[in-house]
Amino acid sequence: MRISPNLVPMLVVALVVVALYWPLMYLANIPVAQRALDTGAALPCKTAFECATQLRSPVLPSPQQLWNGFGNLMFPLDSPNAIPINAAVTAFETVVGLLLAAVVGFFFAIGMVASRAFERSLLPWIVASQTVPIIAIAPMLVVLLGQYGVQGWLPKAIIAAYIAFFPITIGVAKGLKSPDPMALDLMKTYNANHWQTYLKLRFPASVPYLFTAFKVAMTAALIGAIVAEISTISFQGIGKMLAENSRASDVVAMWVIMLSSAVLGILLVALVNWLERLLTPWRRPGGGAAVSANAKQARLPGREGVG
Repeated sequence: MRISPNLVPMLVVALVVVALYWPLMYLANIPVAQRALDTGAALPCKTAFECATQLRSPVLPSPQQLWNGFGNLMFPLDSPNAIPINAAVTAFETVVGLLLAAVVGFFFAIGMVASRAFERSLLPWIVASQTVPIIAIAPMLVVLLGQYGVQGWLPKAIIAAYIAFFPITIGVAKGLKSPDPMALDLMKTYNANHWQTYLKLRFPASVPYLFTAFKVAMTAALIGAIVAEISTISFQGIGKMLAENSRASDVVAMWVIMLSSAVLGILLVALVNWLERLLTPWRRPGGGAAVSANAKQARLPGREGVG
């Protein structure tokens, strides 16, 4: 069985994390356990080393606590307080936010490439928009949209789009500017208009930049959706679960939810990566070499009759 070359580094990192987790967990929890024992707290253990894995509010949960936490928050799958349903809601808000950001980002990117004056006047404001703390603007935006009847998941998606449009705008603009000047001159010699130049040259050249920007924007949109759920009144979502368990001071549950959100982010980026491989088969490793080799064989004389 052939092992993917990308899998080996991932496994090495995972093994290093597992190897370091235990000593870090003890280093973080032993002082807390010792203070609890000194104050006479009722713990089912006698030494700080033993209590480090049994604290009710540990700094770093033990693997057994994480395992139990996942079991408590994953099942039943159809429970409104379980991770699967809430993660699906957050994923939906993230994807919708990414699509909205793509529409806005494409519009701004095309304008910035088509007009130097448009780029100079707009780019500073685009950069400035990303310096506003999203945790401050989210409640204001939800109140504003609520006055027009926009409620539920859509405000969270709009907030996710607000964060995600920046990398898409910059990435697409970079991609649209990437064609070689000689190729642009060649399009002029063919008497191609602006739209033909975009469709035949600039857009195809921007594809690698586009999917790279989408991967960055997907993680940004996920963060925006979670922050929006925390900052506003939410009945479902990863952010809602984080806010509730934070108020309940359930440290283990918060660690489980944070790890689940990390897994969700990996899956969403993997989705973009899968779409990239599906829509750009010529960019697959070895794909171009195979096509080139087949083309050379087809041009070799005397090979037509070889069976």
